Amino acid sequence: MTQEFGIRNSEAGIDLAGLTRTGSVRYNFGEAELVELAVARGEVNLTAHGAVRALTGQHTGRSAKDKYVVRDESTDGQIWWDNNKAMSPEAFDLLHADMMAHAEGRDLFVQDLVGGADAEHALPSRIVTEYAWHALFIRNLLIRPERSELAGFVPELTIINLPSFRADPQRHGCRSETVIAVNFSRGLVLIGGTSYAGEMKKSVFTVLNYLLPSRDVMPMHCSANVAPDGASAVFFGLSGTGKTTLSADPKRTLVGDDEHGWGPDGIFNFEGGCYAKTIRLSREAEPEIFATTERFGTVLENVVLDANRIPDFNDGSLTENTRCAYPLHFIPNASDSGRAGHPTNIIMLTADAFGVMPPIARLTPEQAMYHFLSGYTAKVAGTEKGVTEPEATFSTCFGAPFMPRHPSEYGNLLRRFINDHGVNCWLVNTGWTGGAYGIGRRMPIKATRTLLSAALDGSLSDARFRIDDNFGFSVPVAVEGVDTAILDPRSTWSDSAAYDRAADRLVQMFIANFAKFEAHVDGAVLDAAPAFRIAAE
Repeated sequence: MTQEFGIRNSEAGIDLAGLTRTGSVRYNFGEAELVELAVARGEVNLTAHGAVRALTGQHTGRSAKDKYVVRDESTDGQIWWDNNKAMSPEAFDLLHADMMAHAEGRDLFVQDLVGGADAEHALPSRIVTEYAWHALFIRNLLIRPERSELAGFVPELTIINLPSFRADPQRHGCRSETVIAVNFSRGLVLIGGTSYAGEMKKSVFTVLNYLLPSRDVMPMHCSANVAPDGASAVFFGLSGTGKTTLSADPKRTLVGDDEHGWGPDGIFNFEGGCYAKTIRLSREAEPEIFATTERFGTVLENVVLDANRIPDFNDGSLTENTRCAYPLHFIPNASDSGRAGHPTNIIMLTADAFGVMPPIARLTPEQAMYHFLSGYTAKVAGTEKGVTEPEATFSTCFGAPFMPRHPSEYGNLLRRFINDHGVNCWLVNTGWTGGAYGIGRRMPIKATRTLLSAALDGSLSDARFRIDDNFGFSVPVAVEGVDTAILDPRSTWSDSAAYDRAADRLVQMFIANFAKFEAHVDGAVLDAAPAFRIAAE
């Protein structure tokens, strides 16, 4: 008979998900107990400061090519199948049965948590793991109910994470021994063959991205903060654009750093923690995040420890994707509620390595939808193997891997909310000026912060603007405290003709990327695209 420990709902055990003949099951253990067990079981190392360090083996990031969505009558017409791999219900059922057999006799850890700080749209989520450190990780990342609520907890989503399980591609209809299978109809996610903890977090995000649009709630891959007067801001941006750095403002309260919803009552964090990159993290540059790495309960993932068990954040020998996971309250100015009002400003961040984009531009709602669907940034030489010159990256909605529905659904929601609530929208380039990467220089952080502050406090709206010749958005001509020259990218290049060629090349990349969305947007959004400006000239 299975031994069960901890606070739980006796009427809603893990047997509801098919787990019936396991070893001991530990429900909702706290941080101290999970750290103790993770160390005793040899899963982690304690650092010199009391955090735990876990290694994830061959998988040091998400296995995007191994993620599947079950295609059934309910999901067939709802999913963006160009972006999501399909798995048949029969293959999922076989996978589920084999994973349940694999779990027989194994000790498991269960965390009953919540995705979504707005109770009206929250997703009660049960995460079942075979590692104590995975339970600690997800406990840090999601919202922790009060202990008094656990006895009546009923999950709407269950994630079963068994890294020691190996999928059979022939039998289970997948690509490799690693599998992440999402069954929206059953509220069940199966993860096998990977120890990378981020798969659990992103599975919750994926399910919310599927459920919320039908409830008229916009799910967003973004950070968010709020001013003392209640004016909130949302920051979209892909990795390397400065999303975490620029939203971490000591003068504003951090709502969350990665995933949010925007509903009838404003914005709300999906999470109760942060999953921050630590490669080259320093106490001087990011003191608040650095401090969390020295806290008991923080999970460091794939971070190298020196002989004294002090983290070496400059060592990327295991992976450049080193991270730390900690509860939000480890950040001094974090929101207690995880909620804020409707945004006053939306910031879309890009790191343009071609040196074409201005440091800031004001967007119309249609332009905002266009750039949201485009999700542009650029990789630079040395950041990835094989990248020798700037390379454009387009990740629609700034989070394509987690978008089950067609991007136009999210884009139309965003555009409507922007119009309904009179939100100011800005495109901020944290990339290069004076030339492309290798010739120009990185946009001065002081200038970026000055421009961003002016946008957030409303003073930038009073500036004089010009229309950009390439993209048609509005660019300020002069802003106090900012070198006027930097506001006109073409003037910062020593060779204006070279700038024109680079701009034309980037515009053509936008045009080519957006072709797949043209049939899904209206004329106003098409008119916001650079392609139509060029055609009209």
